[in-house]
Amino acid sequence: MSGVVDAVVVTSLRNVDANVEGRDDETPWRLGEFVSSLRARDRSPATLRAYRSDVGRFVAWALDNDVRLPRDVTRLTLRAYLADMNVRGDQRTSIARRRASLRQYFDWALDRGLVDESPAARLSAPRPHATLPEIVGREQLGELLDADWGDDAWARRDRAVCELLYGAGLRVAELCDLNLTSLNEREGLVRVMGKGRRERIVPLHRAGWSALRRWGEVRESVLPAAASADYLFVNRRGARLGPRDVRRILDRRLRVGHVHPHALRHTYATHLVEGGADLRVVQELLGHESLTTTQLYTHVSKSRLQNVHHETHPRG
Repeated sequence: MSGVVDAVVVTSLRNVDANVEGRDDETPWRLGEFVSSLRARDRSPATLRAYRSDVGRFVAWALDNDVRLPRDVTRLTLRAYLADMNVRGDQRTSIARRRASLRQYFDWALDRGLVDESPAARLSAPRPHATLPEIVGREQLGELLDADWGDDAWARRDRAVCELLYGAGLRVAELCDLNLTSLNEREGLVRVMGKGRRERIVPLHRAGWSALRRWGEVRESVLPAAASADYLFVNRRGARLGPRDVRRILDRRLRVGHVHPHALRHTYATHLVEGGADLRVVQELLGHESLTTTQLYTHVSKSRLQNVHHETHPRG
C-alpha cells in the first residue's frame, strides 16, 4: 500500500507543479490552484513547498481509501488520517503542521465551492511535546566564532555565516535569502525577510560586521561569471547558499560534535534573556508573531539555573 500512496503523492505533486507553471490543474482537488492562491498572497517558497507536500500526501491517502472528491471528506475521514500518521510514528509536530495545512486547504475549498463546509474547522491533533530548545555550549560556540580556520575566501565566508546566525539570531532560510542590499553597515542594521514575508530590522555587533567586510573583500574573486551579483552568500558553484550548505559549514568547522544551525538562534535568544533583555524586544528581534513563543526562553534560563544549582551547590 505504501508504494501506491507514494506513487499517487508524486502524481499529485506533479499536478501542482504543472499548475504553478501556468497549466490547468484538471484534478478535482485543484491543488495547483490552491498553491497558486498562496503564492498570490506572497507566501515564502518554503511555505509553498510545505503546503504542497502536506495536502498532496493527504490527497494520496484519500484516493487510496476511495475518497475521490473534496466533498467526500468528513471530519471522521480527517481523524482517520491523523490516526494513521500517529500509528506510523510520525512526530506530533509534523501531525500538527499537517492539520494546519488541511485547515488552510479546506477553508480555501469552501470559498471555491468545492465543499459545503470545512471538515477541518474543529479538527484536533495531538499537542506537540513541550521541549526546550537546544543551546550551543560555550566551548562549541567559541570554536565556531574564535577558532583559526585560515584566511582563504571560503573560511571568511563560513566565519561571516556563523557570526550572522548567532549575532543576529537569524533563521537559516533568512540568512540564505540575504542580499548585499540587505546590509546597512553605516547604521549597523540588517534587513531580514522572515516568516510570512514579514520584514524586520535587526542590529549586528562589530565582530559580525568585521566578518562580513572580510568576506566582501574576496567575494567577487570566487563568483563565477554567471552568478548573481546580489547574493550575499554563495556556494562554490556560485548559487545562493542553501540550508544544506549551512549545515555542512557547521559540521565541517567543528572538530567534535554537531551543532544544528537553528541552535545558534536559540542560543542568541537565551543569552539575550539571561542578560536582562525585555521579552518584547527579544520577540521583535526574533520576528516572533506571538510573545508566547518568545517566553519559552525564560524557561530555558530557569532550567539552566537549576542545572547550575544542582551541579554546584553542596545540597543541590
